[in-house]
Amino acid sequence: MSDRLNDPMGQAIIDFARTQKDSTIDVISDICEDDIIPASYLFRSYEEMPKLEQFALSQCKGRTLDIGAAAGMHAEYLVSQGLDVDVIDISKNSIDHLKSKNLKAQQIDFFEYNGIAYDTLLFLMNGIGIAKNLANLENTLLRAKGMLNENGKILCDSADIKYLYEDKDGALWVDLNTIYYGNFKFQMKYKDHETDWFEWLYVDFDTLSEAAKNVGLVATKLYEEDDQYLAELTIQ
Repeated sequence: MSDRLNDPMGQAIIDFARTQKDSTIDVISDICEDDIIPASYLFRSYEEMPKLEQFALSQCKGRTLDIGAAAGMHAEYLVSQGLDVDVIDISKNSIDHLKSKNLKAQQIDFFEYNGIAYDTLLFLMNGIGIAKNLANLENTLLRAKGMLNENGKILCDSADIKYLYEDKDGALWVDLNTIYYGNFKFQMKYKDHETDWFEWLYVDFDTLSEAAKNVGLVATKLYEEDDQYLAELTIQ
């Protein structure tokens, strides 16, 4: 997605920042109904953010790394609160926008980033989905753990999407023992920009907690609303 022609979200960010005219990013899924992301949603103010995000931002401390920063709304708020914030994203367009906002931004994949140790790693908007699938979750958490100061924390939100596999009577229509139900594939489109299909993980809290325990982290659920939750992961 570093190629500009394969950067739907980044191009939508650039366009909205320049024109203030809203448009939508198409999100196609292999499991659930297709969805859209309004470009304006990536620019929402603190007051417009869901309570989960507001609470997550209140829990950030010290040197913070915002992973998958997109248009930078979370990072901008944290900077306004006096925190020292670095931001990374794989989208060149997003990074161009973030730098125009005077944020300390770098275009790089999380799995290739070798920065300083942080007090807070922030994975919002289901950013922990970068693990791609459950099989790679422990490796992802282990890498994140290695980027923390001794008393640092990981903040991430996700959702238990088991409800997508339930019929009207509440019975499950797939065998959850054959493959993890939170393993998704998506494709994104915006104007002439289109990604390849990519994997993205939605993980329930109990599964996240077990994976965290296996790599020496302790998971605590800080906030929950409907099927979404915010978790804090700290070093044991």
